Amino acid sequence: MALHSGGVRAYFSEEWGKAAELLEKSIVTKESLFRVRRQCHDDCVAAGRDAFNKLDTEEGSMWDLWALDWIQQKAECLRFCIGRSVTPAGQLPVSTDIEYEFSTRNPYNFLQVTYYKLEKLQKAASAAQTYFVANPSHLEMRNNIEKYRRMEGVTDEAFQDRELENEKHWVLYDSAIQHEASSDWVQSAEKWKACVNETLRQTEECRVQCVVASQRLPEDRGVDSVSSVYEKAATLSLSLLSCQQSCVTQVATRPGRISAQEDFLPTQLEHLHIAQFKAGDISGAVKTLRSLLLFYPSDKDSIDNLQLYYETLGGDTESQGTQPAQEIVRYVSRSLQEKKLLYFGMESLDFSFIDPDLWTPEDVVPESLREVWRAEKEKMNEKMKEGEQQEEVDDSGFFAGGPVRQVGVTITMDDEVLNGTNRVVLDGVMTKKECERIMQLAAAAASAGDGYRGRRSPHTPHETFEGLTVLRALKLSQDGLVNQSEARLLHELGERVRVLLHSYFRSPSGLYVSFTHLVCRSAIAGDQEGRLDLSHPVHVDNCLLEPETRQCWKEPPAFIHRDLSAILYLNDNFDGGELFFTNRDAKTVTARVKPSCGRLAGFSSGPINPHGVTAVTSGRRCALALWFTKEKLYRDMEREEAEAMWAADGQSVVKNKEEADGGSTTGQNARSQAPKERRRGRGTVTGGKDEL
Repeated sequence: MALHSGGVRAYFSEEWGKAAELLEKSIVTKESLFRVRRQCHDDCVAAGRDAFNKLDTEEGSMWDLWALDWIQQKAECLRFCIGRSVTPAGQLPVSTDIEYEFSTRNPYNFLQVTYYKLEKLQKAASAAQTYFVANPSHLEMRNNIEKYRRMEGVTDEAFQDRELENEKHWVLYDSAIQHEASSDWVQSAEKWKACVNETLRQTEECRVQCVVASQRLPEDRGVDSVSSVYEKAATLSLSLLSCQQSCVTQVATRPGRISAQEDFLPTQLEHLHIAQFKAGDISGAVKTLRSLLLFYPSDKDSIDNLQLYYETLGGDTESQGTQPAQEIVRYVSRSLQEKKLLYFGMESLDFSFIDPDLWTPEDVVPESLREVWRAEKEKMNEKMKEGEQQEEVDDSGFFAGGPVRQVGVTITMDDEVLNGTNRVVLDGVMTKKECERIMQLAAAAASAGDGYRGRRSPHTPHETFEGLTVLRALKLSQDGLVNQSEARLLHELGERVRVLLHSYFRSPSGLYVSFTHLVCRSAIAGDQEGRLDLSHPVHVDNCLLEPETRQCWKEPPAFIHRDLSAILYLNDNFDGGELFFTNRDAKTVTARVKPSCGRLAGFSSGPINPHGVTAVTSGRRCALALWFTKEKLYRDMEREEAEAMWAADGQSVVKNKEEADGGSTTGQNARSQAPKERRRGRGTVTGGKDEL
């Protein structure tokens, strides 16, 4: 695309204004081309309809001629329609290099620098965010985003993904998972249904582009090949069908991911029928489950569930409202017809095709290909089983079992008792008097929704949430609103926990406090009856957990710099509020920890340790939540600001030795400022701080 190439040349020539103009035009032109193609596809639906209608009655050579006439009329209509809006050059297939540039969102990489040079920081931040969504491991861009967040004049609204229009199904998917995690089954069912519809729409959009986009002609296989016009036409048609089948993979791949989510549409239907059943929509659940059975007609669990739903309905199995959804019927029928043609092409024309679906029935595959097909399917199933059964390995660099040097502190639970890796519970970390002092501080100074933009109930509507940071405690003490000794104790406890865990987990490198938050969760009286949700749903502290795939994605809004997590409990005069660990399925509980004054739970922050908090059903549960990082860049700058304020008043503070040796300025810190609203992450809840 000439606009993109011109924009890149202007970028390297440091002609920033021209670069921005051309790169933006290249993005707009691509979007406009897609819209024109879609409109022309719709306008040409009726082209050649007379010829098409004769295909049902004609036979032999006349059938071929009418088929050719239909295809030619439709092609002419599309060519003429697109030609009215797109230049001949614009209709040519783009190079694979350009396709790669746009698929990886590289134009936004150039635009981010360009707008920064032009001092248009809002646009620079938006370009950076858009690029980073598809390139979550790009550390430089991550750091750039953090810098933009601290720049004057850059608002939260700037950090928007400009490609969000093409990702609506993922937004709905994540929203459905979040409602599901909160046991809000009505909203979950609504979101799952919208997600299914949007997935079908996105798939159809992709298929349309396969039809209207310029196709490269099949390569000539040499003088020894028998490449008749019919064979070339067949190969071209098969290429179109293969493109349309690949839309399954394209739509099921999140931005920034290499691989697609297997069984994406059937998985949504499975979630949907369960949500509908739990929401009381039994007829809807039957309809959805019968739609799912079109993909896996012999699945025993689905058949058993269907029988349960029928019994709940009183045996009504034939009403119109319980028939499979027609859009799913059409989807499966069309896909099977295409697969039959593609497998025929593989067998007879040496055509290459990779089936994107796990649900393809064996009878679609020709006998001569079945042995290879079975072997490939078996290999894939074995790989999936290995993924499910593989032993969890913690690559955090921590090794539990080091010495605990503080007098009076005892190891109550270790890896063996907690059924995991790099987990520990220590008792005696605080005295009863210290717990009382910090509880008094929380009662006097903790503010509702602290860290969650003032939302009093960020995790569950059945509890209120309050929080307090070290810096805010110090400022309140300077104003005489709280006892200064209690603010200093809050700070000192962070260092006390850091020293204990640094020793116990035998960290080979420095360990820095990344964030400290005194948090209290209070049960709302009269709002606990029949409660089924959690105080904090299962999540992982430094990545986005997907229970269905058992994957954990290290990308924002997760706090990916966190290495070690800790909860220091202050009281036990409440009901519920237990910390629990699970497997990556977020369901299988492996250990529980009951809070008590001075009890410390510490664990590595990665995917080896999914965890949550049971509902607080009465009373007020308070704890000090702490996170630590091995990267000095992400140390807690608010903590250092508090230390500097104490030092300015001539008061000494307990200092982290690593921080004392060559600490850097505030401007060099890049502690994550990820969005505080839940944005994405399957089966997880990511809040402002993820307090426990």
